[in-house]
Amino acid sequence: MAQRKRRRWFFTIAASLFLISLMIAEVAVRRAQALPNDTYKELQTFANVLTIVQKNYVEPVSTKDLINGAITGMLASLDPHSAYLTPDLYRDLQVETRGSFGGLGIEITIRNGILTVVSPIEDTPAYKAGVKPNDQIVKINSEFTKDMTLSDAVKLMRGPSGSKVTLTLHRERLPELFTVTLTREVIKIASVKDKAVKDGYAYIRISTFQDGTAPAVQKALDRFAKRDGGHVKGLVLDLRDDPGGLLDQAVRVVDEFINGGLIVYTQGRSESQEQKYFAHKKKDFYSYPMVVLVNGGSASASEIVAGALQDQGRAIVEGTQTFGKGSVQTILPLDDHSALRLTTARYFTPNGRSIQAVGITPDVTVEPPKPTLAMLLGKGLHLDENPEVRESELLHHFKNGQHGVLKLKPSTKQPSAPTQGQPDEGAQGEAPNGKKQKDVQLDKAIYILQHWSSYKTDLARNEANQATATTTAKAQ
Repeated sequence: MAQRKRRRWFFTIAASLFLISLMIAEVAVRRAQALPNDTYKELQTFANVLTIVQKNYVEPVSTKDLINGAITGMLASLDPHSAYLTPDLYRDLQVETRGSFGGLGIEITIRNGILTVVSPIEDTPAYKAGVKPNDQIVKINSEFTKDMTLSDAVKLMRGPSGSKVTLTLHRERLPELFTVTLTREVIKIASVKDKAVKDGYAYIRISTFQDGTAPAVQKALDRFAKRDGGHVKGLVLDLRDDPGGLLDQAVRVVDEFINGGLIVYTQGRSESQEQKYFAHKKKDFYSYPMVVLVNGGSASASEIVAGALQDQGRAIVEGTQTFGKGSVQTILPLDDHSALRLTTARYFTPNGRSIQAVGITPDVTVEPPKPTLAMLLGKGLHLDENPEVRESELLHHFKNGQHGVLKLKPSTKQPSAPTQGQPDEGAQGEAPNGKKQKDVQLDKAIYILQHWSSYKTDLARNEANQATATTTAKAQ
C-alpha cells in the first residue's frame, strides 16, 4: 500500500515537472517568435560566442563576468553617458548625489579611448593636488587606463578614506608624464558657496547640483537680501566647471530667479520622457541685475540653468562656450541591485534650443588669461591653455538633432557708454608661482553689474533675436 502511494506521488511530481517544462518551452517559443528574426539570430550568435569563450579562453571565466562585460560594452557603444552600474557603483552613485562619498573628487570622461579629466571638484584631494581639466589619466596605480571603462576607473579610484592612490597623468605641452599621489577622503561637497564681492554685489558659486543645492541657494539669497535692505543689489552666479547633477535641483534653482515661465523641456521616444518644467509665479518679484559665469567645464544641469536664464532674458551669460551635454540620463534599477544609466531624452531651453554637442554661447565672451612663462616655470603642473574637452569630441556622442534650425550667436558688442572705469580689483585666485592672480571673468561680471542699464539694452536685443530665430525655425 505504501509502495503504491509512493509510485502515485512520483508520477504526480513527474507529470507536474513535465507540464511546467512544456509551459516554459511555450513561453520561450512565444518570446522568440515575438522577436524580429534578425534580433533572434544575433542572440544566437551571442550565445555561441559566450560558449566558445567559456570553453576555449586561456583561463576559466564565469558567465556572470562575461554577461556584465557584454552589457558594459553594449551601453558604452551607445553614447558617452549611458553605462551599466554594478551594485557597488549604483550605491556609490546614490551616495554621491547626496553630497558625500569616498574618493579623490574628479569628474572624468573618456575621450578617444583615453580617460580624461573634465574637472576636479573644489576642495577635494584632486583639486588641492593641482589636477586640471583635460589631464589624461594614463595609469591608476599600476593599471593602464587604455580602453578602461568609466565604471572600472571609478572603482579603482574609490577606496577607504586615508588610503592612497597614484595617478600617472599626461598634460598637453608638457614633455613627460608626471605622477601625483593622492590620499582618499570622504568627500563632503558643499555645492554652494557665497560671498560679497566688489561694491557689495552678491556672488554665489555652485560646484555641482546635488540634494540640497536649491535650498542652499535660497538661504544665500535670503542673507544677501537681508543685508541689502530687502532686495539683492545684483548677483554673479558662478557655474564655471560645474559638471551638472540632478535635474530637479537645476529646475528649482532657476525657479528662484524667474517669475513664472518655461524653464526646460525634454523630448524622448516615449511619452513619459516628454516633460515641461515651469517656474512659479511669485508675489512682489524683484528682478535685480544678474550675470551667469560659464566655461567649457559647465555641463548638463549647469547648462540648463544658464540656457533658461538666457532665453528668459533674466541674466547675461558671460565666459566661454559650455560643454554641450544636452541629454537626460534615467537611472533604471535592476533586480540584482545593479542599474542602467540610460540616455532617454534630449532637453531643450525655453526657446527650443537643443545644446547637445553645441553648448551655450555666452552673451559676452571673456577668455581666461593665457599662462605666462613664469607661471609655467613656477610649478610646471598648472597649465591652463589646453583646448577644452567638449561633448562633440567624445566617442559615440549623438548629434544635436535640430536640422535646419537657425542658430544665432548672441551679441558680444560692448556697451556704447560708459566704457571707462574698468575695475582694477576683484576676486583673486592662487597662481602657480604662489602669487595672487585676478579672475578676469569675475571682474568683467562685476563691471557688467555696475553698468547694467547699458548691457540690459543688449540683453533685450539678444532676446528679440532669439525669438526671431525660434519663429524662423518653426516656419521651416
